[in-house]
Amino acid sequence: MATTADFKNGLCLEYNNDLYTIVDFQHVKPGKGPAFVRTKLKNIKTGRVIENTFNSGVKVTTARIERRPHQYLYSDDMGYHFMDASTFEQVGLQVELIDGHQFLKEGQEVDVIYHAETEAPLSVELPSFVELKIVYTEPGIKGDTATNATKPAKLETGVKIQVPLFVNQDEVIKVDTRTASYSERVK
Repeated sequence: MATTADFKNGLCLEYNNDLYTIVDFQHVKPGKGPAFVRTKLKNIKTGRVIENTFNSGVKVTTARIERRPHQYLYSDDMGYHFMDASTFEQVGLQVELIDGHQFLKEGQEVDVIYHAETEAPLSVELPSFVELKIVYTEPGIKGDTATNATKPAKLETGVKIQVPLFVNQDEVIKVDTRTASYSERVK
């Protein structure tokens, strides 16, 4: 149990029979009436963000979650398979739990988030940036445009993203998994 005084970003709560993490919170003391805490809560299972207001001093139930390093192995009809880095146990997860599954490549390190009491996997968190090789892209024409122009490129995992004209086939680039966009070339 915790009170609104214990709120901090990233705290996991049990709210409306579901698990939420606090994305943002603000303590408000209006000139008239009691104080309250305005929050933005992110549902761990669906990723949906809701806004909620708690009266100041209200008790809430906290949930303990753990991040465990895993290595991505392969995917098949049963889902995506990961290996725990410490115990070497394999776990199969459905695609709904993986945000950005299109950027996974074999051997990649990820964090699997578990509910500590039930040992149930809640979600898979990819690193913010991954390095992927460009399998196919059209060659860029010099002097094609005066502004930042992009072209489509197919990466080794099969996903297509937009890259600048100067990036060529068989180059390795850094991709932002949160926005699914090009970041930079890897030297």
